[in-house]
Amino acid sequence: MAHVDPDFTLKLVETPEELAAAQRLRYRVFVEELGGGGALVDHAARLEKDRFDPFFDHLVLIDNALECDPMDRVVGVYRLLRDDKAAEIGQFYSEDEYDLSVLKASGRKLLELGRSCLLPAYRGGSAMFHLWNGLAAYVFEHEIEILFGVASFHGTDVEALKQPLSLLHHRHLAPEDLRARAQSAHYQSMNLVDEGEIDRRKAMLEVPALIKAYLRLGGFVGDGAYVDHAFNTTDVCLIMDTERLNAKQKAIYTKGLQS
Repeated sequence: MAHVDPDFTLKLVETPEELAAAQRLRYRVFVEELGGGGALVDHAARLEKDRFDPFFDHLVLIDNALECDPMDRVVGVYRLLRDDKAAEIGQFYSEDEYDLSVLKASGRKLLELGRSCLLPAYRGGSAMFHLWNGLAAYVFEHEIEILFGVASFHGTDVEALKQPLSLLHHRHLAPEDLRARAQSAHYQSMNLVDEGEIDRRKAMLEVPALIKAYLRLGGFVGDGAYVDHAFNTTDVCLIMDTERLNAKQKAIYTKGLQS
């Protein structure tokens, strides 16, 4: 459980020990809670890691008030990959799932977001605001213009997700100049229900909180979903153009959502 009065530190990972703590949190959420897996997951050490980790910046939220192993004090994490770092690897993480040509050809500064997670006891509280605050500062510092990344629905049963996926397709599809598309070999249409047949209230309740947060900020989704059986998720590509945020949204965003 979250401490009654958490004592948060927000920082970028600087040491192997801090990175391992971030990977431990990811293991607790993505493997133990959500049933995911992956080629480099270390079950013995309880670490969720992959080949991209050395190239990302890892933004971690630590609760110093927890009386436990320091490895388990990281309660929130965001993984951040700038376009200059992606060039070193030869790709963005999400290019295995999405064709990002339209974003890469824009000539604008890109930041890929991923592996965002919080321990259950910290969801819905101030922890997410702290992470957003750190992300906003990072975006400002690096003059990022477009943020994107995959976000997930739990489970791989597309039929069960047809209402929320269709709502995103009809109401929040990215404009053509930002419309990343699921790779053809894995393309899963999100246009599964006619717009007039969507129960909008019920469908929006089924959209994960993180995706809703991006949509409130003026975010869009790409064309098509990716069904990730290894991670037991159905992924959508979220895209946010900092230039297109209206004045009110931009004020909220630059304050880290602390309105």
